[in-house]
Parts: sequence; C-alpha cells; structure tokens
Amino acid sequence: MAQSTEADWVARFADDVIAEAGRRAPGKKITVASGISPSGPIHLGNLREIMVPHLVADEIKRRGVPCEHILSWDDFDRYRKVPAGYDPSYAEHIGKPLTAVPAPEGSAYATWSDHFKAPFREALAALGVEVTEISQTVEYTSGTYREQILHAMRERHRIDEVLGRYRTKKKAGGEEQGEEPDDDASLEQAPEYFPYKPYCSACGKDLTTVVAYDDDTTELTYECQACGNRETVRLSEFDNGKLVWKVDWPMRWAFKGVDFEPSGVDHQSPGSSWMVGQQLVREIFGAEPPIGPMYAFVGISGMAKMSSSKGGVPIAADALSIMEPQLLRWLYARRRPNQAFNISFGDEISRTYDEWDALERKVAEGTAAPVDVAVHSRAARTASGELPTTGHKLPYRTLASVVDITTGDEEQTLRILRDLDQERPLASLDDARPRLDCAEHWVNTHVEPEARTRVRTEPDAAALAALSGEEREALKLLVDGLPEHWSLDGLTTLVYGVPKMQAGFAPDAKPTPELKAAQRSFFALLYNLLVGRDTGPRLPTLLLAVGQERVRELLAAS
Repeated sequence: MAQSTEADWVARFADDVIAEAGRRAPGKKITVASGISPSGPIHLGNLREIMVPHLVADEIKRRGVPCEHILSWDDFDRYRKVPAGYDPSYAEHIGKPLTAVPAPEGSAYATWSDHFKAPFREALAALGVEVTEISQTVEYTSGTYREQILHAMRERHRIDEVLGRYRTKKKAGGEEQGEEPDDDASLEQAPEYFPYKPYCSACGKDLTTVVAYDDDTTELTYECQACGNRETVRLSEFDNGKLVWKVDWPMRWAFKGVDFEPSGVDHQSPGSSWMVGQQLVREIFGAEPPIGPMYAFVGISGMAKMSSSKGGVPIAADALSIMEPQLLRWLYARRRPNQAFNISFGDEISRTYDEWDALERKVAEGTAAPVDVAVHSRAARTASGELPTTGHKLPYRTLASVVDITTGDEEQTLRILRDLDQERPLASLDDARPRLDCAEHWVNTHVEPEARTRVRTEPDAAALAALSGEEREALKLLVDGLPEHWSLDGLTTLVYGVPKMQAGFAPDAKPTPELKAAQRSFFALLYNLLVGRDTGPRLPTLLLAVGQERVRELLAAS
C-alpha cells in the first residue's frame, strides 16, 4: 500500500477511508460520493465537489482497492430561482422539480436539468473523471426510497427533536458556492413537523403543506399554497415528492453506504445539513456518516469579458477551452480541500502554465519533491491510464503571442513556431495541439480588441527620422545580428545584449541598474517602431513573428 506524506492530502484521505471502510464493512466496495444540483450553470466551484472525491477514489483504485464514485444529480430538487442572464419569465416554474422545467430556449435538450448536465458530463470525460450517475428524479419517482420515506415519517417526531437542537433562523442572501437548499424552512412553521414534501399533482409545484398523516394507512393530506389544490394520497404508493434536504442527505448516506463525501463551507456551518445529518444518520437511519472534509471556495480572476454574458459563472467547459485537462486537474490536486484558490482567465494563465511546465521538467529530470511527483501524477493520469496531452509543448505565452500576431493564420503560425527551436523544429501544428488551440481560444475570447497586437504595415518615417545617433546604432546592432540569432533563445540574447554591447560589456554580462534602464528604453523603442505602442508580446517572439525581412524594413533608419 502506498505511504502518505504529511503534505499529500489525497493519500492521507485514501488511508483514512480505506481504514474506516474496512472497520465498518470488511470486503465491501468503497463508495465515495458527490452531489450536484443542475439548477443552472455548473461552475468551477461546483467542480470541486467532484474533484475532491474523484482524486481520493482514484488513489484508492491505484492501490488496487475496489471503489466507486457516485454522482447524485439532485434533479428532483425544486427550481429555486432563475439564474442571472436567463429569461426571467422562467420564474413561473419556481417550485417545480428541475426535471419538470423546460430547457432554456434554443437548447438541444428537453429539460432544464439535462441542459446543464450535458456540458458538465463532457467536461468530466475530458478530465478523466469516472462516475456512476444517479438521477434523484428516477430514484424518487420509481419508489426506490419508499421504505426510507415511510421510516422517516414514522420517526418524524425524533427527527424534529434532532433538528430542534440546531434550528436557526433562515439565512438571507443569494445562492452561492456550496450554499445548501432551504426546502425545509417553510415546514418549521407548520403545526406538526413532516420531513416529506409532496409536489402538487395539479400544478406540479412543491408549495405544499402536509396537514395530516396516518402512520397505519400511510394516508397523507396536503394543501397547495400555489393553486389551492387539496389532495389525500397513500404514501406507500405515492412517488411525487421527496424528503427535505436535511433528512434526504443522511438517508442517502445510509442507503448507499457512503464512505467519503466532502461538502462546501456553508454545509458545515453550525446547524447546517452536514452537522444535522451526522446525528440523523446515526439516530434515525442506523448508519455512520461518511468521512467528510470541508472544501473552500474557488475564486475566478480575469473574467470581466465573460461575466457580462454568463453572469459571472464560468463552467468547467470554459476553463477547458483555454486549459489542457492536466492543468485544470493540477489546480484542484495541489491545494488541500480547505484551501481556497483562484482560477485565472486573465494574463496570469501564462504564469500558471509556466509553473506546470517547470514541474513537468523537474519530474522528468528526477529532481521534483516526492509530494510534487504525486500531485503531478494525479494531474497527468488516472488509475485508468494517461490523459491525452500535447506532443510538442511550447510555452503558452509564446503560443498566445504568435496567434495574436498572426490572427490565427496557420501557415504563418507554423513558420514562426518552427523557428522557435531549431534543434527540435515543430513538424506540424497538430503536434502543438491541444495547447495551441487553448492559447488561440484564450486570445480570441479574453484579450480585449484594443490590447491585440497589430504590426505596422509601413515604417514610421517620422519616428525613424527623429532617432538619436545612439538609437540608430542600437537598431543596426539588432538588425545585423538577426541572421546569427534567429531562434527564440538567440533573439532573447540579442535584444538583451544590444544595450550591453553599446555600454562596452559582453552580451552575457550581469546587468546593472543603469543597463536595465537602457534595456527598458531600447525595448520601448522597438515596440513603438514595430507595433506603435510602448509594450507588447515578448520581443523575441514578436521578432520571429514579424520575420527578418519585415523587421529590417520597419527598423531601417535612413
């Protein structure tokens, strides 16, 4: 069995889960669980609900221990509110099960829940996440939980007593990452507590109040506050309702024998469903709660462009359009669940890729720390095998600069990328994919038009005529050195070396503060003459993109 290290949170949880599962039911397949309500875009905060148990389940599988990761789609939950950016007329469906709400207009899917499940399923497949999906609509309406419901109704007074230990006032505020449903709040105002909420047979909504229940006959009478319908049903036969969330969750822990399930911050606050559920699963359903760490929020940076169209809720597919799956997995694997972190959609993405590439080099060279080797392995592969990756990995910032300058022209892009590494030239753009496609998508969707690079079509005659003698000398040194230094590394040496040579130093001399100031001035001169502003893509990449002939033309001082 693999040994865990202090910093390796995945291995530690795997150790704990294997040991606890063996104590509870030796030989039983281990079950880890996630729950997602497809009530709107399933964002990158929700993805942590999947990734934490996935990483632990995958580690357990790597050790040869049978393990299943179940994903409960909470699609029988009520439609609570219309997400930002969607047709406000959908408010008419509030109170219906998510599977009874029609999909947004133009969707290829029939229901609201299926519309939001679909892209998440695709993202999980790309990330190598294997789950067993369970629709709670199917489970409830097929009678799977019928005995558990009847049991909870018989034990309603004991359940009410447990809830009374934790009961707090209903929280104000909107739905955020990890915020739990409040579907049992209205029941606390009823004369008698019932842990079951029927959907109205007439209007389909859960704005109902149970007014009577007979344990012997299982006859239940409810009144609908939305349409006024009053109905009496036999709960031993009626399947159009569900247990309230704080009872539903521990019931499922017991029913499925869940060994490990994390939850968000709000689920684990005092009086929350996690705290109450630990008592209910023991006292009412006769089982032990799962090991359940709290996970912190996932923040987003650099999303100004997308927030206007998506209501500030980036989903996994948005991240995978600009990140390789290994990188996104790594962001979740390298942080302990209780550590918050940000996912960047802005310029920081290049630095994130640089960190990942540096880790890959250390792992390949055998110089990475053991915990970093473990984290890299969890990002790059699963127990089922390696994830597809880019064959010829070039720096993300370089790829972004090239597609920015070439505006995606494939012939030009290939010409430039071939020149980047003359010892190992790129044979085909396909060898640089999918990273190249990710970089291109990032440039096209996250770089504002005014920030795009536009190479001058004609030399700036006025600026060239106004050059000082020192500036003319610097440009000549650069242009004369192009043939000898025409590679990414060579041009890096050249552009940093010109100010050094002018000052009488060797090109590899350590820069002084004065040299650094001279380099900044030289760089600004080049940017202005090439792209008409003081900054731009890294100069070596820009020079490769522009090409020797055009560089000579744009920098030719008369």
